[in-house]
Amino acid sequence: MQQWTPSKASLFRLLLCSAVALCSAAYAITPTEQLAAYNAQVGVAAQPTRGQQLFTTKHGKEWSCATCHTASPTVEGKHASTGKVIAPLAPAFNPERFTDTAKSDKWFRRNCNDVMGRECTAGEKADVLAWLLTFKR
Repeated sequence: MQQWTPSKASLFRLLLCSAVALCSAAYAITPTEQLAAYNAQVGVAAQPTRGQQLFTTKHGKEWSCATCHTASPTVEGKHASTGKVIAPLAPAFNPERFTDTAKSDKWFRRNCNDVMGRECTAGEKADVLAWLLTFKR
């Protein structure tokens, strides 16, 4: 049986890290690509005005999206119950937003449940993202 030497273990870690980095890069997307994916699921183009309305309106629960993210998604917000600072939501003001599909879906799932008591539809996600993409620096 072959023993692992420090140099082989280091090489194995390097290869593993490289594989993880390559896989992560393969899943990186742009916010525009994320919007296109949501639009494809729905079969129609998103409407930014509906996204703004969804974002700023309460839907039968205590909060709206703007409660934590503020009505201006170009600035930092603050979580209503934890007080945790939330980075700007508009991609032009926070380049990390909507660049990871799994992360975007996770946060939409959580936040839509908090705001609407259910998951957002692909159309609702598309509308909100289309509105967020209207903000430019």
